[in-house]
Amino acid sequence: MDWALIIPLSNEERSLGTLIHGVTAVLDRTGCGTVYLVVDDSSTDRTPALCREVARSDPRFLVVYEPGITNVVAAYLTGYRKAYENGHAFMIEMDAGSSHDPRQLPDLLHHLREGRSCVYGSRFIPGGSMSGHPFRWLLSRGGSALCRLLLGTNLHDMTSGYQGFDREVVGRFLEYSFLSTGHFYQSELRFLLRRRPSVEVPIHYRATTSSVPIKAILNSVHGLFHYFGLRVLGRAPSL
Repeated sequence: MDWALIIPLSNEERSLGTLIHGVTAVLDRTGCGTVYLVVDDSSTDRTPALCREVARSDPRFLVVYEPGITNVVAAYLTGYRKAYENGHAFMIEMDAGSSHDPRQLPDLLHHLREGRSCVYGSRFIPGGSMSGHPFRWLLSRGGSALCRLLLGTNLHDMTSGYQGFDREVVGRFLEYSFLSTGHFYQSELRFLLRRRPSVEVPIHYRATTSSVPIKAILNSVHGLFHYFGLRVLGRAPSL
């Protein structure tokens, strides 16, 4: 099974070793897989250099260096585009910084292999959980509830960044111009893919920071009401 993992990284020097150790264990267990470490010039620590050291020591890790990436959405899409160009059948994204547990990757891969086009990690179904600052829990819970109300979606978790797709789906959304530049990206993508065969799998998420930039919140509100308006007018896009 030819699959790829996309991980954008910025200022992750302290947690990078733990991440690489966990992902390497999954690669060994599955016997295949390629990891795309997406870095740019935004890091003020040794993250890019350490990623290159990892890639030199293990060919299953590739560094995707893209100067001038302006936001995390662009970083994800840069990684997806490189993986898509390299012909992978399945592509998964996850956060760095110990927010997501690499040991849950086989669960996502299993459902992709079974024919699901989209597999979404969920903190809000039985078996899922979220730890960290209560404010982040409130934002995630509230954001998911608003998405279900305004966008008519039926997913329990609309804001998780642990998700995977088959090649055909990735090709479709790589052609789309996303409104989001931050946290709304996952909600926007799940809304656009609402008609695709999908499944939610339980994950644990650890919120490593208590704050979310005001700019990201405003971008999320703008995107949410933009698609709500299109839905009301019967013009909501789907991929």
